[in-house]
Amino acid sequence: MIKRAKDKRSCEDVNPNNGLGGTEESSAGSVFLEGEIAHLTKLRSGPHEHLSRAIKRQKLKLPLSPVTMLAARESNLSGRGRFSTSDNCHIVSRFLPTYGPMKVDNFRSRAYVSQFSVDGSLFVAGFQRSQIRIYNVEKDWKVQKDIVARSLRWTITDTCLSPDQRFLVYSSMSPLVHIVNIQLAGTESLANITEIHDGMNFSVDDDEDEEFAIFSVKFSIDGQELVASSADNCIYVYDLKANKLSLRIQAHSSDVNTVCFADESGHLIYSGSDDSLCKVWDRRCLGSRSQAAGVLTGHLEGVTFIDSRGDGRYLISNGKDQTTKLWDIRRMASNASHHRRQESDWDYRWMEYPAYARNWKHPNDLSLATYRGHSVLCTLIRCYFSPVFSTAQRYIYTGSSDSSVYIYDLVSGDQVAKLNYHDAPVRDCSWHPIYPMLVSSSWDGAIVRWEFPGDGQIHLPAKPRRNWRRNLY
Repeated sequence: MIKRAKDKRSCEDVNPNNGLGGTEESSAGSVFLEGEIAHLTKLRSGPHEHLSRAIKRQKLKLPLSPVTMLAARESNLSGRGRFSTSDNCHIVSRFLPTYGPMKVDNFRSRAYVSQFSVDGSLFVAGFQRSQIRIYNVEKDWKVQKDIVARSLRWTITDTCLSPDQRFLVYSSMSPLVHIVNIQLAGTESLANITEIHDGMNFSVDDDEDEEFAIFSVKFSIDGQELVASSADNCIYVYDLKANKLSLRIQAHSSDVNTVCFADESGHLIYSGSDDSLCKVWDRRCLGSRSQAAGVLTGHLEGVTFIDSRGDGRYLISNGKDQTTKLWDIRRMASNASHHRRQESDWDYRWMEYPAYARNWKHPNDLSLATYRGHSVLCTLIRCYFSPVFSTAQRYIYTGSSDSSVYIYDLVSGDQVAKLNYHDAPVRDCSWHPIYPMLVSSSWDGAIVRWEFPGDGQIHLPAKPRRNWRRNLY
């Protein structure tokens, strides 16, 4: 089932525009994003400038239909004789993966993580009961690797494929991160029985405290390092070639739920914490005090996930204040401005977010835009930019504790689609880097895919919803 809400505005006015980007209210009362990122998004998802000039001469209105675009190409209106990357995005980005869902797999265990590989040929799903499956997308979703994790505490918290797709790392509620060679022959991978799962210890003093947990782990773009976030308020960088920790940063005043490299250089790191702050770290100038390069304030509750746009400037974050926020690190502050709700007894794992607090704003909100509609409860819900190749990152999409997937237009703030099927929180979801296909994974154990226009398969009926307020993590 799909609900569309193209007229519903979810992006709100939080900042005056300063040229780098921001939101303002139009004369019609609608709210939209403007500035550099809005301009870049429109430029990369619109017709090429040569074709645009021809369109203006013929007084055609945007967006152009695929038929018009094809006719313009065949007539060589652009003078190029082919589609540019922006021309492709102008066509493909309108075809949202909202048809379905079709079944990929179903477990009697909660799905915690799910991601496509960089080229979209593989798909990884991690479950609470030690199971990680890697599917070959190009071979009708055949299971290529069935991994049973080692030294698991509570659940798989994160997985990540190396850029060359030779290795997979997985983390748990423990100091150990394990690495598996997924190119070895054989489908079944039992830890240290059929295959070796090498363990990397992220605890600097061999601390086996049960409170130590790795919540997020990511490869660098060159595949030489891992960055991880933990429950001891720290960020860790692990040198895979040297097989040792190379950096430990006392980053936040509470659990660090999410961390990632900002771009391919590996110099910048983004982190998000239960202290409600997003921070930017420049490894070139950390110094002995490990001072953050800057702080991004705006969330009123803890940050559950961060996704980088990959350009070293923009990122989005999900927060327990039930919002997704868009940030430009050039607007970051040098010091934190803490401003949290005063209800210290509120716990997102089993309590509803107070209705009266849903429209509260941080007095020093540095975000460019705020997107509302989804729910960030029960677990660390994840959000992402849509793919560069097919959509020019025109959309933001996120899982939700109300069992749905939400897709927002980055510039207008509109909720353009809501995908309904699951009967439990959707913790993670992933948009194929090339095709109009999205896969959602849920605590109901179901992995399903949504496509455009669909492949003729019988769609699964939506499940009745259940109440998950009493569940942890």
